[in-house]
Amino acid sequence: MKKKRVLFLFGTRPEAIKLAPVIKELEKYPNLFDIKICVTAQHRHMLDQVLDTFDIQPDFDFNIMQPNQTLFDINIRVLRDLEQLLARQKPDLVFVQGDTTTAFVAALAAYYKKIKIAHIEAGLRTEYKYAPFPEEMNRRLLGALADFHFAPTENAKQNLLHEGVLERNILVTGNTVIDALLMALRMDYQFSPSILKQIKSGQKIILVTMHRRENFGEPLKRICQTLRLIIKRNQNVEIIYPVHPNPNVSRPVRKLLDRTERIHLIKPLDYLPFITLMKQSYLILTDSGGIQEEAAALDKPVLILREKTERPEALIAGVARLVGSDAKKIIKETEKLLKSKMEYHRMVSAVNPFGDGKAAIRIRNFLLHCLSNNIF
Repeated sequence: MKKKRVLFLFGTRPEAIKLAPVIKELEKYPNLFDIKICVTAQHRHMLDQVLDTFDIQPDFDFNIMQPNQTLFDINIRVLRDLEQLLARQKPDLVFVQGDTTTAFVAALAAYYKKIKIAHIEAGLRTEYKYAPFPEEMNRRLLGALADFHFAPTENAKQNLLHEGVLERNILVTGNTVIDALLMALRMDYQFSPSILKQIKSGQKIILVTMHRRENFGEPLKRICQTLRLIIKRNQNVEIIYPVHPNPNVSRPVRKLLDRTERIHLIKPLDYLPFITLMKQSYLILTDSGGIQEEAAALDKPVLILREKTERPEALIAGVARLVGSDAKKIIKETEKLLKSKMEYHRMVSAVNPFGDGKAAIRIRNFLLHCLSNNIF
């Protein structure tokens, strides 16, 4: 079989986490795959620490991150730089992951060059084009551009079939985030975040993360005010909130929550300390997608701070609940889990719907099949 040139393109921390298992799996076959890695660094520091964790060395780094960059900025710079890179490298296959602006623009550039595109975490949908924004349209457009669709669940596969994707081009793999999580748990990591030393024994830790554009402005302020109420009403609770560096998040959060008793605002954690913090938490409130999946694997209940989720499997399985930015819903569901052992057990005992940690192997086997049949 002819050796194939494979280019991985990504720019954010979640992409790096979810692509790492696939990169590592394909690197085991140097006689079949010539692997190159390009990062846009859409998120600089948060990306770099994941690359270090999984010992991934980029071959190309666009380093596009700028203060207060807009979607227009990201699109223009990535598309321009990729035109030159793809012309030089001439890959046979481009890998993208998820629903970031980097992923969409990378796929668009590959399409312009008539290069085949593999999309990991394909088929997630809310069916509302502005929720989440811009991710929902990024992944819908990726669904039209990609040649190979690696769907994390059967529901995601059905979404793709409904949109006209041929079944032979879809493979249900499970989510590679579970592969990455299991890889991380096997690492010889002995250190815990220092913030945990400040928490008194017996206190219940609520972990909070927020970064979605749809929560900027009033929803974010409303959620912060709700967190203050939860702390006031529940003396046995401590909130740990690694604050996203985007000024649209960090400024209002620090204005509303700084110096609030038992609310600990910290800098974003590296991947391994963050996993440790998730394991030590009692409950997680987040608008993240990947954390919904990781929390399910760690048996941690999740309240989703969004109006819609592209991961309905979490709701159906009972490992997560939607609360949006509504104060009454957030308080009701949080206190239900804090006070009812039955409610809590019901969520943590549910089956994780996001996979068994073998997604990268399934993707590798699919590519080997394509190689043996000259599909790309």
